[in-house]
Amino acid sequence: MATAGATRQRLAVAVLLTANFTLAVDFSVLNVALPQIGRDLGFSTADLQWVLTAFALCAAGFTLFFGRVADLFGRKRLFLLGIGLLGASSLVAGIANGPAVLLSARVGQGIATAMVTPAALALLTTMFAEGPARARVLGLSGALMAAGFTTGAALGGLLTGLVSWRWAFFINVLVAVLVLATAPYALTDRPSGRRPRLDTPGAVTVTLALVALVYGITTAGEKGWGSLAAGGPILAAAILLAVFLVIESRVAEPLVAPALLRRSNVAWGNLAGLLAFATETSLVFPLTLYLQETLDLGAVAAGLVFAWLGIGTVTGGLIAARVIGRTSSRFAVIIGFGVQAAATLPLAFISDSRTWLIPLLALTFVGGVANLVAIVGYVVTSTAGVTAEQQGLATGLITMSQQVGITLGTPVMSALVTAFAAATLLPGIQVAIAVNAAVCLLAAIVIALFLRLPVNRTPAGAPPARVPADRSGRG
Repeated sequence: MATAGATRQRLAVAVLLTANFTLAVDFSVLNVALPQIGRDLGFSTADLQWVLTAFALCAAGFTLFFGRVADLFGRKRLFLLGIGLLGASSLVAGIANGPAVLLSARVGQGIATAMVTPAALALLTTMFAEGPARARVLGLSGALMAAGFTTGAALGGLLTGLVSWRWAFFINVLVAVLVLATAPYALTDRPSGRRPRLDTPGAVTVTLALVALVYGITTAGEKGWGSLAAGGPILAAAILLAVFLVIESRVAEPLVAPALLRRSNVAWGNLAGLLAFATETSLVFPLTLYLQETLDLGAVAAGLVFAWLGIGTVTGGLIAARVIGRTSSRFAVIIGFGVQAAATLPLAFISDSRTWLIPLLALTFVGGVANLVAIVGYVVTSTAGVTAEQQGLATGLITMSQQVGITLGTPVMSALVTAFAAATLLPGIQVAIAVNAAVCLLAAIVIALFLRLPVNRTPAGAPPARVPADRSGRG
């Protein structure tokens, strides 16, 4: 029976990791394909960005809401429902014959992502007690998610050039069918004894705030950070978030318990996650311009460079658990950001000579390894000491920080490249990469100064301890 249980657990992990990898690919798989999609479906150049924005808005905007829904109504149930929605919306996107149909399908994919990702992470964290086993599986999950983003950039170019951009969606359908055929047997979810009420005012407010924030960020990348179209939604998001915090302090059963947000490991851990995803995923943008515009390489060659970066991220995910096991998750975040900064900074001195290709490959590989060490460190940190009943919420916060980070980074890099470009794009690319490295270094310093792990740690091999809610305001 023990062997059968172990086999089922391995199958469950494989199902959850496959889903997470597929969703990560969806964030970037259409980047290279946008011009062809525009020609095939009749998008105007100005409207093309909505193919990406419609997905990002829903994926980031609804993730905290569905993280809580997973706690209340069942993680397995929400995971299966989200995978079903992913498959259906991907099929619609693959056969779309016009902009309206494709954008509606992308909304469906974004909502499916917001449902599946926190549910999958919560299932993973509750499957393993705090310790080396959880660190290993979260390391692999983080590696596959980060690798999925870079793989998507490479895969999108290959599919568009060799087959059709539509296969970027049809592959999702195949994955969804496989997951739905396996997950009902593989996954288990302990039912909650009492079903608390859903904080509807808080859910609506925070969802609107996140949607406004992501919309403002993506608009800033297109129209500039000083434009009213970007500043208005960002200001609205700040006001809505303030209203959300007031609501959470007054309702009996809040969507996000204020005591959870006051924990140092949860608050600072999620900030680290946002910056980790913002820096590494956004680095793809200036490097894409450098490879294709400055060095005049083709899309396939540029895709292979990012595939090498993807290999670095997978490697980082595999070694992260060892780093955490020998030190701590906090140290993993700090050293990850520090090494990432050291690997990124030399790229700020790239030139128009192709002799930079080999150093670029080596540095992006090292940076990818370091970034994943930081990512796994923050995931382990942000879920440490959180009770099983709140793991869906904790992983919802983690997912939100990931998706907002992915959405935030690229518009910032785009604005910097545009602002500092001269006769060529190279000066702007150099400045953007230098800022990226500076953010990594600043993140390492801030986390070293302010992040503290929970005092109550579970000994290796012991069952996970219940850590009472912190009412003192200390982590």
